[in-house]
Amino acid sequence: MSGDNVIRFMLDNEVVEARDVAPTTTLLQYLRDTLGRCGTKEGCAEGDCGACTVVLGELDGEHISYRAINSCIRLLPTVDGKEVVTVESLSRRDAVLHPVQQSMVDHHGSQCGFCTPGFVMSLFDVYLNQPEATRPQVVDALAGNLCRCTGYRPIIDAGCGMNDYPPPRHWNRAEAQSEVRKQRLADLQREHGLDLDGVFQAPRSLDELAQSYLQTPDALLLAGGTDIGLWVTKQLRTLPAIIYLGEVAELKHIRQSDGALEIGAAVSLTDAYTALVTHYPMLAELHQRFASPPIRNSGTLCGNLANGSPIGDSIPILIALGAVLELRCGEEVRELALDEFYLAYQKKAWQAGEFIQSVSIPLPKPDRIVASYKISKRSDQDISAVCGGYAFDIVHGMIESARIAYGGMAATSKRATRTEAALIGQPWSLAAIDAALPVLAEDYTPLSDMRASADYRLKVAQNLLKRFFLEHGDAAVPCRIGHINGVSA
Repeated sequence: MSGDNVIRFMLDNEVVEARDVAPTTTLLQYLRDTLGRCGTKEGCAEGDCGACTVVLGELDGEHISYRAINSCIRLLPTVDGKEVVTVESLSRRDAVLHPVQQSMVDHHGSQCGFCTPGFVMSLFDVYLNQPEATRPQVVDALAGNLCRCTGYRPIIDAGCGMNDYPPPRHWNRAEAQSEVRKQRLADLQREHGLDLDGVFQAPRSLDELAQSYLQTPDALLLAGGTDIGLWVTKQLRTLPAIIYLGEVAELKHIRQSDGALEIGAAVSLTDAYTALVTHYPMLAELHQRFASPPIRNSGTLCGNLANGSPIGDSIPILIALGAVLELRCGEEVRELALDEFYLAYQKKAWQAGEFIQSVSIPLPKPDRIVASYKISKRSDQDISAVCGGYAFDIVHGMIESARIAYGGMAATSKRATRTEAALIGQPWSLAAIDAALPVLAEDYTPLSDMRASADYRLKVAQNLLKRFFLEHGDAAVPCRIGHINGVSA
């Protein structure tokens, strides 16, 4: 199937062939404008409102992984070889509703109906993957769906009640994993990857990716597209040739080696944080508050690091933990500490043709205390005003090492090296922390913007460092992530 310029994906047990389509066409555009699937709506065109939510199925060994994604910022070529499930897919010829839909009706979960298909598809993800879903899990699954008129209580009730109905004949959990469906997806897999006349390439091996990027260093590397998608839908940019990482199997690994957790560049944020939280349970809330499930299902951790936003929530804690990037250029591979990667705003320490191959995160140590705090106006679906990451080694009541990093305080996420130096060698005490707080003003000169003033940011950063001690003054107390919404930090 390679080299034929046709994008193929499954929809309702049929193979759809998309021909002569611009590589920046979004899945939403193709569903609505070409296939007439108008149940999938465009609300924000940036992955915030959830009206465009569909479920994407992808072969993962002997299993099909189904996950909700935002179709408004998902480029169509990236669903090649996968299965797309829309709200229309749940319907049956006998007009019997799927349990997710029937529960929405019975619990009065819809008024104007514009947002309803997106809610249904987010709940359908829960239906397939979490048959014993609790109310908090339903609430978290709906964090990326907005409703202006119904109110969330009946929609949440619908999610909690959808498993009370008999299993449907159509799109039940067993059918979703049927051998016939797996074989159809297997038949769609390419040997050499999709290539749309060089303007979109999806190499299937790491060597092929490295060579392609070395030969065309001006190409745009695409991972999850949760940022690049907005360049298309909101900024209306004309993009260069695109090289997609998502089909490279070697970049989908998560493994432990040499005392570190190694996460490949094509691993989704969902899977990366799941692995990270296994070792650092105190980061569970950071995971939950990072965007929404559909964004985490498409986006990648390494893509977030490569983007390097000064308000990226992953970066401060990974800097504090001492994460190391593995960078590749052609056949050459080198390692670089994450805190040395960011040189200035949107300027990174890499050369033409070089890309992030993986990130390694040191595993926990017995005497290390770790925490991260995100400060934003809303708990869900909001960008940080300040995000702090902390990793201290406390030995015999003394601060043996201290790594402190903040996002939102400078043009890049960066360490508070002067504050660290003021703390190392000091007793693990409130007095030592109080003495070091003024030094944060030497490490950062924050700016004022729509999210917070410079004075507020500096005060919050100081308060969070103090809170870190107050929560972990006894080094034996397990650490955790906390959050504060509003002014008092």
